[in-house]
Amino acid sequence: MGSVVISLDAELGWGFHDLADPPAERVEAGRRGWSVMLELFEEFDIPATWAVVGHLMLDDCDGVHADHPAPDGWFDRERTDWADRDDLRYGPDLVTALLESDTDHEFASHSFSHALFGRPETDREFAVAELERSREIAVDWNESIDSFVYPRNDIGHREVLAEQGVSAYRGRSPTRDGVRGIFDSTIRDRSMLVEPVVDEYGLVNVPASMFLFGFEGPARTVAESIWTDPMVELARSGIDEAARTDGLFHMWLHPNNLTHERDDRRMRAILSHLEHRRTATDLTVETMADVAHRVAGPSSAIERATASWS
Repeated sequence: MGSVVISLDAELGWGFHDLADPPAERVEAGRRGWSVMLELFEEFDIPATWAVVGHLMLDDCDGVHADHPAPDGWFDRERTDWADRDDLRYGPDLVTALLESDTDHEFASHSFSHALFGRPETDREFAVAELERSREIAVDWNESIDSFVYPRNDIGHREVLAEQGVSAYRGRSPTRDGVRGIFDSTIRDRSMLVEPVVDEYGLVNVPASMFLFGFEGPARTVAESIWTDPMVELARSGIDEAARTDGLFHMWLHPNNLTHERDDRRMRAILSHLEHRRTATDLTVETMADVAHRVAGPSSAIERATASWS
């Protein structure tokens, strides 16, 4: 029996706060996309793994975070360009909507402040603080953290995840940026499926199959004008392959990828197809935590670590 996982990097402004020139359209689209995705998931009753930046769960802060061992300048934008942009820095209303959804989503972590775990400047102390702070805030909200999605898929400090009782993380796609080219995927008919594995730290690596917004700009416009949305076709192909097999197809996106109505249509088409295949076959929809528990088993070190603090 095959399965499909959808994971989202839910970050608002934090996904861009360290960039010199953040993409304005996507920065402003975070709240819109978050709400649209919640509505679509509820419409089709499809659960997903929402990896949330911990800072979004705060109501306010001093913008300094003096007790946080971040590199110099890490929180500068909070105190400068975005000092008056609470809508980019906080999102307790959005998190509440997620947790109160009728759909059984997984609440996961995307670190506290979108730290890039694979970078040299992210030392062990910083990584530990990012996980500990996220976990503390989650507990305040009566939530626990089973899964972790690395900001910008920059993997590092996996031992810290294991020590903090995390069960699973989203691993890198076997293809560049999680996007399989049209020729690579359709003409050569290469598999879209991935295999979750338990790594040396006892964590379950749930690799990404494809990023749902990896074909944009003028090329997308031309393709849609003469054919159809290529990413919808690729997603349908992956879903169909999972339905035919015992494999796993793992799609991911950011809420801020939904900047226009055509992006909403893309996601509606993909979720509608997923719901159709789930109804017509034995295909299941899982969260990353579901996959971790299935792969590692109930007596694994992962389960024991999670139980020790949940």
